[in-house]
This record gives sequence, structure tokens and C-alpha cells, in this order.
Amino acid sequence: MKMTSAAAAKELKRLNEQHDALIAMEKKSSEFIAAIQEDIETVRPAYDYASVQKELTDLEQKIRTLKHAINTFNLNQTVPGFDMTIDQMLVYIPQLSALKRKLEHMKDRLPRERVRGGAFSNSSIIEYTYVNYDVRAAARDYDRVAGELSRAQNALDLVNSTVEFEV
Repeated sequence: MKMTSAAAAKELKRLNEQHDALIAMEKKSSEFIAAIQEDIETVRPAYDYASVQKELTDLEQKIRTLKHAINTFNLNQTVPGFDMTIDQMLVYIPQLSALKRKLEHMKDRLPRERVRGGAFSNSSIIEYTYVNYDVRAAARDYDRVAGELSRAQNALDLVNSTVEFEV
């Protein structure tokens, strides 16, 4: 069967939710409490050990197969506009996000800021923090990184929603 990465991710989520629900049902129905004077068969929850184990095994096989197909696709599919495969982009995008957060903080600093509660807060000495870099350069780098991040996310989204692979 052919599907896109986006469709495969949705199917993987559905299979995992189905697996989790079956595990939860098994926890609730594989054991039960009955009072000594109760007829056990009237309070026994429906549970078929063999069929539940088979269903769990089948779901786990489908999850492994689908996850392997996604991983293989991510290892082999390059992203247009980038000299990277999807798995490399999945590392690159968080790196860009972290750099963007750092540069956002750096670009918003004043060249000199008064320190509140510094080492000399109980004296008449006024302390300042000085940036040791060009704030304008940090702002330019921020804009460049934000643009690159957006471009990378859009390129990855396009591949994930249009390129099909065999599962």
C-alpha cells in the first residue's frame, strides 16, 4: 500500500491509540473482585486471554512494519532545496529552533542594562550588564535563522504531504 508520510503518521497514531485502548481494557477485565457470597459468573467481565494476546501481537506487528517504512523513507528521501534527507532535517529543524530562541534573547538585549538585585544590591554601587556582541548582528542573524527555519519546515511539510512510499 502506498501512503504519504503524513498519512503514515496518522495511521501510526491510530494504531498506537488502538493498542493503548486494548491494554487499558485488558487491565480492567483480566482481573476482577467479587464478594464471597456473589455468583462469580454474574460479575465476571468479558475477557478472552488468547484473542486479546493475538490482537495485541497483530497490532504490534503493524506498528513495527509501519514505523520501519517511515524510518526507511526518512533515511532515503531527500528534501528539495536542502542537501539533506528527512532524518537529517528532523535534527536540523530543532537545531534551528534552539538557535532562533537564543538569538531572540540576544537581539532583544539593550547594550547596557541596569542589574536588579546584583552583588552590590545593598550598597550605593550601581551595577550594569553590558552585551559583549553587536546586537544588530544578532538581530540580522535572528531574521536569517527564522527565515531558514520557516523554509525548512515548509519544505519538509511539502515532502511529507505529497511524496508517497510503499508500506
